[in-house]
Amino acid sequence: MPASDPMTDPLAQSIAASFDPAPPPVLGVAVSGGGDSVALLHLLNGYARSRGIALHAATVDHGLRPEAAREAAMVAAQCRALGVPHDTLRWTGWDHSGNLQNEARKARYRLLADWARGQGIGAVCIGHTADDLAETFVMRLGRRAGVDGLSAMPAMFDRHGMRWHRPLLNARRADLRAHLTRCGVTWVDDPSNEDDSFARVRIRKALAVLTDLGVDSAALADVSRHLADARTALDAQMFAAARAHAQVQCGAVAMDWQALCDLPTETRRRLLTHTIAWINGATYAPRSSAVAEVLTALDDAGAATVQGCELRLKRDKLWIYRELRAVRAVDAPVGALWDGRWRLEPCGDAPAPDTQTTIRALGAEGLRSFADWRDLGVPRGVLLASPAVWQGAELVAAPLVGRSQNWQAVLERGEDAFFAAHMTH
Repeated sequence: MPASDPMTDPLAQSIAASFDPAPPPVLGVAVSGGGDSVALLHLLNGYARSRGIALHAATVDHGLRPEAAREAAMVAAQCRALGVPHDTLRWTGWDHSGNLQNEARKARYRLLADWARGQGIGAVCIGHTADDLAETFVMRLGRRAGVDGLSAMPAMFDRHGMRWHRPLLNARRADLRAHLTRCGVTWVDDPSNEDDSFARVRIRKALAVLTDLGVDSAALADVSRHLADARTALDAQMFAAARAHAQVQCGAVAMDWQALCDLPTETRRRLLTHTIAWINGATYAPRSSAVAEVLTALDDAGAATVQGCELRLKRDKLWIYRELRAVRAVDAPVGALWDGRWRLEPCGDAPAPDTQTTIRALGAEGLRSFADWRDLGVPRGVLLASPAVWQGAELVAAPLVGRSQNWQAVLERGEDAFFAAHMTH
């Protein structure tokens, strides 16, 4: 397939606009074998060659269809012809719990992120299109989603420690297939795309019927982009409120309760969900209904829990912090990330820890070693769920509580990540 001319081909221009003027030296691309991802592979190959960028491709075989192995082999063959290194990643170990499509999607991101890190790749491209924007919009509309849910998926986001790009969000599925046909490139149509048992397939067929009314994929994609602009404006208000009314201490967040109550409803909801996500690292924030239940519980009892976080009113402040129950069984070796957010390491001339040293929650047993912990001015729960250094049953250090013993505790996503806009999915 000849490389697309960026001066004349709008699809090639979309690729260039995603990365110029400072493209990364290495790019990854996820290729399933379908028309969208195959087109992305070929378009990226032309772009990468023109910029001297190393391109790597991967296909995830979920092991759910007998045809999947053949499709991965087809992608591998196309990659060989292009001179693009290719790997097939296989999903194993699903316990048949949860929604299949959702579990497969989560596994796909994990597998691709691990693969990319192993290859020294800092960014991975995926082939979502304007049609995907429209279908997602309708699906979330049926779930009574708000501004966030109905907003266009971002062209760039972070997940599993990897940067992800969607260079084809402005492209239509039909245009990509027409491009492949002109260039003589084949692709595979997944038979599940015609299976009416999947909601996305039914939505796709419904959109075809609505086209005569002007409610087509292009129109809905535009609406989702307008809502994304509104989301950006709302987030700006939320971060301004965070800077004005919140402070970070010991990895927890304290907010002026009255100021929080005086905020517009949507700003208050966003600030709470942003704080919870910053603390627990969850991919998805709690639903609006869950946040409403939390606020009711705070009014009634002054305390609530949600998504592994505890919220507690103390005098005139609302404290939000990690719930001990969520981290009680979590341990990590020295230097590794604990609870997805804390890294504890010896500093200065401290001797190197032995192999029995681990990072665990301080807990009630550890906190008993600190008679003056109340002087820190934080709720007891904040300290219970804080990271500490243990050697078996012996407490070695608890940097956040005051016994550092030449150890330091550093937040992977620090205050800058809390007080400034962050990448979402």
